[in-house]
Amino acid sequence: LLIFLIFILVDNVLTFSSLKVLHHSKFTRSELISACKLYTPVSLTTLASPLYAIDRDLSDVHRSRLSRRDAIISSFTSCLASSMKFLKPLPANASYRDAKTGIVLPSEGEIESSIPNSWDSTNPFEDMDSKNSFGRLNSSPDSLFYDQPRFTEHVDSNAVDIMTNFISTHVLKDGDEVLDLCSSWTSHINPQIVEKLRLKRITGLGMNAEELGRNNVLTDWNVVDLNDMARKKLHNNNENVLHILPYDDASYDVVLCQLSIDYLVQPLDIMTEIGRVLRPGGRVAILFSNRLFIEKAVGIWTGADDIDHAFTVGAYLHYSGGDFTNIKALDLSKRLTRGKMHPIEGDPMYAVTAMKANKA
Repeated sequence: LLIFLIFILVDNVLTFSSLKVLHHSKFTRSELISACKLYTPVSLTTLASPLYAIDRDLSDVHRSRLSRRDAIISSFTSCLASSMKFLKPLPANASYRDAKTGIVLPSEGEIESSIPNSWDSTNPFEDMDSKNSFGRLNSSPDSLFYDQPRFTEHVDSNAVDIMTNFISTHVLKDGDEVLDLCSSWTSHINPQIVEKLRLKRITGLGMNAEELGRNNVLTDWNVVDLNDMARKKLHNNNENVLHILPYDDASYDVVLCQLSIDYLVQPLDIMTEIGRVLRPGGRVAILFSNRLFIEKAVGIWTGADDIDHAFTVGAYLHYSGGDFTNIKALDLSKRLTRGKMHPIEGDPMYAVTAMKANKA
């Protein structure tokens, strides 16, 4: 009966008879990573859907599609060989497919439920194949890719407004000192908010000096290639790299990272550094959408859906050893009131937030 039920589920997915595939199972996500031999935290929703990614500057949709039959059968075979526990799924909402783009998007509540109540004790990133999980289609130095300034937004105007409002009303507090990682010509901080909250300092760290120089809310800025610095620190090539971020311990109240988490090749090291420069009780907010430079995004990102992206960012924070607490995922996307699924209007926008633990 058990095997029969499994084949019914697989057949249901393969024939596309329903998009309401349950997202959660009694596998922890780290168990799924190990059991299914995939390079990303996966869900049944991911296995049931083609893998998509959108280039930020092009209107065309870049699709990276696994064979449904190959992905599902091989993954279920691995799972069956190790455990049968996933047959009793926990309740979950269903994802839906955007009629215009074909992109699978989360329904209401799925992003928030992507962060577990308790994390597995085993770090899922330790056993990953880093070459594949954090490799990129374009492995040339980032300094070449970002050599020319881009004075443009990489998400639509609605998403820009969402980011700006969220940062102003839910992240920043009176008198904060702020570090904007992977910064550019805009930090999505309203100048009126800077004055109203009497922000003491806003530091930008980015890849292009011309862009940073045009950012009118920054009090100071640095050009730093985070991926290059992380590699130097990892391999210790006689570079004497003590820290990736050129800032003192406990020197900021807030760290922002906007639309860039998908490009970090050593994300746990960067999260550790964020924990180092944050003061106790300080906040980190990582915002992302489903738009990206596909050639510069890491494999673990391009092969997953938005729900798994939220989980992955939360896992970066938790397993980094950066002493983060209260990790949450938020769906900030604007949704239409019509229709059963309340579909997302325009570009989606998500945030994963956390707090640096207060010292005892």
